[in-house]
Order: sequence, then structure tokens, then C-alpha cells
Amino acid sequence: MATATVEEVQLLKTLRWYDGFVIALCNPGFMLGFLGFTLGVFGAVGSMILWGASAFIGMLQAWIYSEPATMFGNRSGGISLYAHEGWRRYTTLVGPLSAFGYWIGWSVVLSIFGKIIGDLAQAQWWPHSAWTITIFSNHLGLPHFIAIGTILAVWMFNVFGLRPAVWFSYACAALLMIPLALFIIVPYFTGDWHSSNVHATFPGPWGGLKIALVYMFLLAWSTYGTEACATFAPEYQDTQRDTSRALRSAAAFQLFVCILVPLGLGGVTGAVSSGAEGQFYTAAMTQIVGHGAASFFTICIIASLLLSMTSSTADAGRALFGISRAGMTIKQLGTLNRYHVPARAMTVDLVVNIGLVVFITSNLAILYLSNIGYVLCHVFALSAFLLLRRDRPNWPRPIKVSAVWLPIAGFLCVLNALFLVVGALAPKLNGYGTWTDFWIGMAVLIGSLLLFFYRRIVQDKESIHWSEPTPSMPDQEEMAELSAPPAVIHA
Repeated sequence: MATATVEEVQLLKTLRWYDGFVIALCNPGFMLGFLGFTLGVFGAVGSMILWGASAFIGMLQAWIYSEPATMFGNRSGGISLYAHEGWRRYTTLVGPLSAFGYWIGWSVVLSIFGKIIGDLAQAQWWPHSAWTITIFSNHLGLPHFIAIGTILAVWMFNVFGLRPAVWFSYACAALLMIPLALFIIVPYFTGDWHSSNVHATFPGPWGGLKIALVYMFLLAWSTYGTEACATFAPEYQDTQRDTSRALRSAAAFQLFVCILVPLGLGGVTGAVSSGAEGQFYTAAMTQIVGHGAASFFTICIIASLLLSMTSSTADAGRALFGISRAGMTIKQLGTLNRYHVPARAMTVDLVVNIGLVVFITSNLAILYLSNIGYVLCHVFALSAFLLLRRDRPNWPRPIKVSAVWLPIAGFLCVLNALFLVVGALAPKLNGYGTWTDFWIGMAVLIGSLLLFFYRRIVQDKESIHWSEPTPSMPDQEEMAELSAPPAVIHA
């Protein structure tokens, strides 16, 4: 009798910890995309305080996530997977809510940064371009079509395998260091940094506390993202060592950048009143290095934003892939292409973000609606870390953080819940969103539940399990995968 054997396509273990660090360098790019808004509201010192505080929270969370990252080191999905594993004993609904909240937070990077790249390119090289095309009452100009082109290019880099995307990330990361040095170091030597530009303001209700909480809600999108290193845990050659090193080094570097860039750049520009979505960098660079060199530094900033887009596509696609494999959303998203990457999930990102470029004009509105799900995912993941400690005490933990991290995780969970409630329920406080945007963000979460129900009822032909029993230890197959020696990859 003839027997047919089908080998399932799996994620490849090709990364080292420094590859994860480079992938996480998307986070300084996130800051460059959003820094102008905080400089305009809080000034240089106020921005430094908020960015530094948010990055410090992100660093603490990265330390905590290193434990569940190695508990489930053979599975993709990142912190949304940890949330699902910790909560499914009590409710299965947390899984899809976390996965789609996490996905939308990373996915919209493509549309936001694509538009910022378009704005930068137009301001530097085509300042007099004024042609537009009207689609459904939205006027699309040169920046919008540059954005669509960059989204397509980043998608192509990712669907042909992780290694080409990583090498592209290395090239962009090298160029990212140049504008970071320009904003952190150079102004102090050129005389363009002035102490008169350095101040702090906290306007608005509650003595300025409310708007600070609102922006801490928004900044989470930019500063918590070093947790992306955990999403690639199954693809590190040495899951235990590489995952922890990537998480912790990336978080520490992000904290360094978030403190020094607002101070250095803010001392040059002062409060930013217009062009906060990217154009103000052109003026700042021209002031520091002159018009001719500003073109080169604009290319460097664009490269850093492309790095952010590349990492975001890879991370968001793996989040959908991982949660589909866990049975939390439709089966179609749980497949890999012949290059061993989740191309279908990445294509969903492509379509969604081109739609956002065409139909939603405000970057801050996109950021606001996506952060509702992203911060909620962190609330679930941090609480899941505590639940896993209580419910699965004997589960193998190649990295086990000390007991002092338990109250820290509880405090961060409550703090993020505060940011979420205040930020999500105040969309008009600084004009960055509307209640329509709030309901779009909620619709993403509701849609995740509908897809979960469809998966269970239609595709799996099962009744909906509102909760699931959880094993106290991995099964034999998973234990073998978790205890496998580090992979040796031959070129």
C-alpha cells in the first residue's frame, strides 16, 4: 500500500538575539512619527518626562514578558498568546480580543508611517506639488500615493521570507542611527540647542493630569513595542537566551532614546505648532545641517520609518497566525507560504492599511482607534502572567523572574487600565479623535469575537466553549519542542 506523507510548513529558527534587537529598532521610529505632537502640547521637558516614563513602563513589561515568552517558546503570537493562555481557563473570549487588539495596534503602523513618509518626501523634494484625486470626498495627493507605494514595498519584503526582511531592517537600522545622533548630540555642538526652547507645560483639566494620562495612553503604541521580540520566540536559534536578550536590550535602548531625543530636538525646535506629522523635521534638519545635507538626513528618517513598517508587518502577521493556530480565529490565517511566513495574515494588513490611507485622513485618529485594542491586550497579558503563576506553577519556565515582579505586574496592569479608560473615553480632549473613531476601534474588537464564533461553529463544527480546561504541564510533543537544543543553522 502506498503512503502519502505531507510535511507541514513550519516557522524557521534562523534568528539570533541581535536580529530581534534590530527588528525592535522600529520603536525609535515610532517615536519620530509621534514626537511632534507631544512637543507641541508639553514642550521639550514635558515630552521627555512622558516619553521617559512610558518607555520605563515598557522596559519593565519587557522583563516580565521574558518569562511567558519562554514558557510558550514554540508558539507564535506574542503577548496576545500569553493573554489567551492565562485567561482561557476562565473565558475564551480574551484570546480573540487580545489577538485582534494586538494586531490592529501593530498593523496601522503601515498607514501612519506611509503617510508620514509621503509628507516628508513632499516637503523636502516636491514642496509645490498640489494635485489631488478625490475618492469618496477624500482628497488624495502625492503623499497618499507615496504611502500606498511604501506599504506595497514593505509587504513584498516580508512575504518572501523573514531573512530578506531582517537584512533590509539592518540596512534601515544603520541609517536610523544617523538622525538619532543628529538630534541627540549634534545640536549641542552647532549652537542650535537653546535653553529658552526647553520647558514643560501640562494644560487642561485636573491640573494637566488628564491630558497627561491621555497621552500616556497614546504613547503606549510607541514605547511598549519592544515586546515584539517575544513574538519571534519560535524563530530564535536559542529560544531561551535569544528571546530574553532581545527583549531586554531593545527595551533599555528604547528608554535611552526616549529621554534624550525629546530634549535634544526640543531644544532646537521649541514647541511645534504645525507640521507635527513629519514636516517639522525638514525645518529642524535644515537649521542644524543646512538645506543640502537635510536631503540626506530626510532619507535616513524615511529609512527608519520603513524599518518600523517592516517590523510591524512581520509582527502583526505572526499575531494573527498564532491565534489562528490556537483556534481563536478563522483557519485561513493560520497558514504559512513556501517561504515559511504567514503571507495571508500579512496580506490582510496590506488591504486594511491601504483602506486607512484612502478613507481616514488623520494619523492621530488612526492611532487612537488602534490603541484601544493594543493597551487592552497589555492589560490582559499582564494579568495573565499572574494567573499563569497561580494556575500553572509547575509549567517549565526556562526564564523565571523573581517574586518581586508579581506586584510590579499587578501595578502595571492597573496603570494600563487607567490609561485605557481615561484615554479611550476622551477622544476630543486634544482633537486627535472622535466618537466615530472610538466605535471603529470597538468594532475591530467586536469583529474578533464574530470571527471566533464563526471558527468554532462553522469551521470546527463545535459548540462555543466559554472556558477551557488548561493543562498543568505541556504534553509530550510540546515538552520535546521546548527542551530541544538550540538550532544550528548552516548557510
